[in-house]
Amino acid sequence: MTRTGATEQDEDRGPAMTIPQAPETRRRFHEARWDEPVIFELSVPGARGVLPPRPDRELPEADSEALVPAAMRRRRPPALPELSQQAVLRHYLRLSQETLGADLNVDVGQGTCTMKYSPKINDQLARSPQLAELHPLQDERTVQGILEAIYRLDLLLREISGMDAFTLQPASGSQAIFAAAAMLRAHLRARGEFPARDEIVTTIFSHPSDAAAAHVAGFRIVTLQPGPHGHPDLASLRAVLGKRTAGLFITNPEDTGIFNPDIAAFTRAVHDVGGLCVYDQANANGLLGITRAREAGFDACFFNLHKTFSTPHGSGGPACGALGVRSHLEPYLPAPIVTFDGRRYHLDAERPASVGKVRTWYGVPEVHLRAYAWIMSLGAAGLRTVAESAVLCNNYLLERVRRIRGVEVPWPNRRRLEQVRYSFEPLRRETGVGSEDVGRRMADFGVHYWTSHHPWLIPEPFTLEPTESYSQHELDEYAAILARVAREAYEDPELVRSAPHASVVHRHDHGPLDDPARWAMTWRAYLRKRGAAAGTEATGE
Repeated sequence: MTRTGATEQDEDRGPAMTIPQAPETRRRFHEARWDEPVIFELSVPGARGVLPPRPDRELPEADSEALVPAAMRRRRPPALPELSQQAVLRHYLRLSQETLGADLNVDVGQGTCTMKYSPKINDQLARSPQLAELHPLQDERTVQGILEAIYRLDLLLREISGMDAFTLQPASGSQAIFAAAAMLRAHLRARGEFPARDEIVTTIFSHPSDAAAAHVAGFRIVTLQPGPHGHPDLASLRAVLGKRTAGLFITNPEDTGIFNPDIAAFTRAVHDVGGLCVYDQANANGLLGITRAREAGFDACFFNLHKTFSTPHGSGGPACGALGVRSHLEPYLPAPIVTFDGRRYHLDAERPASVGKVRTWYGVPEVHLRAYAWIMSLGAAGLRTVAESAVLCNNYLLERVRRIRGVEVPWPNRRRLEQVRYSFEPLRRETGVGSEDVGRRMADFGVHYWTSHHPWLIPEPFTLEPTESYSQHELDEYAAILARVAREAYEDPELVRSAPHASVVHRHDHGPLDDPARWAMTWRAYLRKRGAAAGTEATGE
């Protein structure tokens, strides 16, 4: 990255460095703003998008209802929306016009979600008929190609992490953490130590799923707070270890971007009291080819293929939390796993100690293939370059952002790896404009912006992670937009507080989000709860 331009000096923020002048924001942006209903509200009785043909006369008629036990039959048909093809197409095209994404904008503001560029040739591979038309119930003899790709991806991830075996079944990082917790529980039970050992130690800036998934698996959670260097120290860890310690679930670097240099001492301390260690490497963008979980002393680790390995980010799916383990945990891996006998590839489900499936079928093959192609195209040297570039981009952006008026960098003397959690607390204190206000205004320029997980441990936070995908010009552009919004907050705070003005982004009503009695996971549940709230008889059955 070539640095040219003016020299900036700030005695409180480090020595002078030469950085480019911030470019003016040249693009005019105005996002489509449709008052788009939920698809169920667009339903028109009798409308059809597809008319399936009648069965051939040669086929024998069968009483399909008789094939389903009476207790499992619906009392009435499912309340599905009825729309024409055009109505469906328009609905989803309108929604797409209200969406920002990695292929549309500079999205370094997605923070720990880690959006990076996915090469389109890999999308072509995943959409090829040879893969798209596969069915999970096919005989394994007819799917040898994709099984080979999955098996080879497993071998590559072993080399990258130092683990002895992987499962690619989990659909997300949270599922991978849950699978790791279930395997740890099974391992402890086999040793006669569960539930006597029922405590999982984690840190407050590790991914929240590390605590949540372990708790769902039946463990009590012990959370360490950061010390003066931005991460827990060894003494605080040893103070909570004991006979009840089952293991350590930790992210490193944490969501602040700070790497704990004592990580090997952490894992040794946990092993000394009989616990096991699980490395949440969902985001390994700053570590590829530089560090490995095995050398750090971990018994298991997982990667999010949709973060580190450039497959599309699918939230809870379609994605993959690739979970790797050392040999002593291998018997407990979710079944099936892909094996090779020297001639054919197999889905091995005969694993008596397995914790069972954590999702249907065997993960998402399209995601597996994309990640395999990405790794193969880069090679070992390329993977290390990814990490080095991600760290360079992040620290370059850090030097630009920390000079914006109103920005604070917690633990300013600690180096960051792949991301930074900043604070706009000075801006809020001096102007009344908070981080969420800035985020809505940033959307007016067509870029993403994210605060942090709740609760906000860093006041008025925002989290930036550029990965290796973005050019110097794009990082300059993002920093210039952020600087402009901060300047607006000082000059015309109401302009920022009343945003957005050119985006579909809106202000959330936190009422329904904070009240479980109003949560609805389906349209019918929403109608029932809305009817109950209005004191009327629910509809939608």
